[in-house]
Amino acid sequence: MQSLSTRFHRHHAPTLKTAHQGSRRRWLSLMVLAGALAVPFGTASAAPAKGGAANLAMVGEPQGLDPMTSTADLVGTIMQHVYEPLYTFDANWNIAPMLAESLPVVSKDGLSYTIPLRKGVMFHNGREMNADDVVASLTRWMELSPRGKAVGKEVASLKAKSALSVELKLKAPYAPLLAQLALPSGMAAIMAKESIAPQLKDFIGTGPYKFKERRPDQYTVLVRHDAYSARKEAASGYAGRREAVLDELRFVPVPNANTRVEGVLSGQFQYADLLPVDAASRIDKAGATVVPIVTKNFGFPYIVFNTKEGVLTSQPLRRAVQAAVGEGEMLAAAFGDNRFFVVEPNFFPKGTPYFSSAGSNLYNERNPLLGKDLAAKAGYNGQPVRIMASRQYEFHYNMALVMAEQLKKAGFKTDLQVVDWATLVQRRNDAKLWDVYFTHSGLFPEPMLSPPQLGEGAPGWWDTPAKKATLTAFNQEANVAKRGVLWGQVQQAVYDEVPFIEVGKFNALSARSAKLEGFTPSIWPFFWNTGLAK
Repeated sequence: MQSLSTRFHRHHAPTLKTAHQGSRRRWLSLMVLAGALAVPFGTASAAPAKGGAANLAMVGEPQGLDPMTSTADLVGTIMQHVYEPLYTFDANWNIAPMLAESLPVVSKDGLSYTIPLRKGVMFHNGREMNADDVVASLTRWMELSPRGKAVGKEVASLKAKSALSVELKLKAPYAPLLAQLALPSGMAAIMAKESIAPQLKDFIGTGPYKFKERRPDQYTVLVRHDAYSARKEAASGYAGRREAVLDELRFVPVPNANTRVEGVLSGQFQYADLLPVDAASRIDKAGATVVPIVTKNFGFPYIVFNTKEGVLTSQPLRRAVQAAVGEGEMLAAAFGDNRFFVVEPNFFPKGTPYFSSAGSNLYNERNPLLGKDLAAKAGYNGQPVRIMASRQYEFHYNMALVMAEQLKKAGFKTDLQVVDWATLVQRRNDAKLWDVYFTHSGLFPEPMLSPPQLGEGAPGWWDTPAKKATLTAFNQEANVAKRGVLWGQVQQAVYDEVPFIEVGKFNALSARSAKLEGFTPSIWPFFWNTGLAK
């Protein structure tokens, strides 16, 4: 294990450059500060040769391919090659322009954003992108995406100022705006306006790859967009120059984690995503043919509670569950090797602007007697708690097994429902079908980027006065130091109201063929600038 290739680096607070030095203080309120966060971007391997096709083993079948309507990482991973946002993140998690020509011009009161657009960006149907496409796309995003809905509540107006300029006006200052526009998950994707009215009928974006074909349970195929308009800046994280080096990307659903391991070891797959950590030694022993990828501080598993319908709509009952469970035991069962997980109550690591110990007394209690007592006082009468998990993410399943046993010790009846990931993503949108489900998120420097339950309308449907009050205060504050204090109040509200439980932090293991050149490890793996050795 010691020879595993760990691809990450640390960085200090980044600098966000603007055309006007006098605007620097204003821009600081828009920065995505990473502090001491270990950045899940690695160093790309050698410059690749052009041509060829890559078989990419993913955790399962995407529920759909609309990047706005799904917050599933799998959808974002695939469709970020087809669609692009106005802004994105570089290797240091700085905001960087993508389809926007540059960072926006912001009014002194922080309410008006004028976004210049790049000229000559071609859609996959051969038409040039313009401001009307951007307005139509962002309007759709604010109507459909949980993250977009949260942003939409802050927006007073959105309009095209010219063919290549968009004006967005806010009701009040909203510090996370650019970060929200940049995230690949639940993406604020810019689509050809004719493809989205009245509903999405064709996947027409501006990305380096075009959608070709999807065969459910077999593959999703993307092919090179020959008329792609690349940025001129050097590649950095998701930012800068993108090039479709490979002719074809084949995203193959491989629900069984061990099959993904065997496939990458045998050469069937050039990349295998999110592998069980107990496969690390096998991958390490594969020699020069397979490269292990360990991403530090990759993300956090979390458990979502249904606050809308079912047995756990009662906050006192959710508090009883919270008291009964032990996050440390769950993480140990999920990852085994303690080099792959961290048991800690703070949502953000020490050294970052948003580190807080708020609510830590309610973390990892593992107290079944207290849980049983609280459940009785809350009127629990034996209804089964429906726990939904998928084995496609083996660590979700292992944590769910432990949680079910922990709840039984506290007197709860449990119904563990093991389904494939696409089914879980579909079912979690129906409040009648579940009480708890397991998922995970990447760990980002901007708190409002994840989990989507901090937004509007995400599964779980958390919507309380405490949520609104704490998040409004947090999002309207531009000063990073003050935002850090206000984040502690949000974290306390999460612990008090239990809309979800953040289990801890984890490091992720994936693997690639040594022939897959130019690959840069990241939270949502991308395959532009990546090719196959001849």
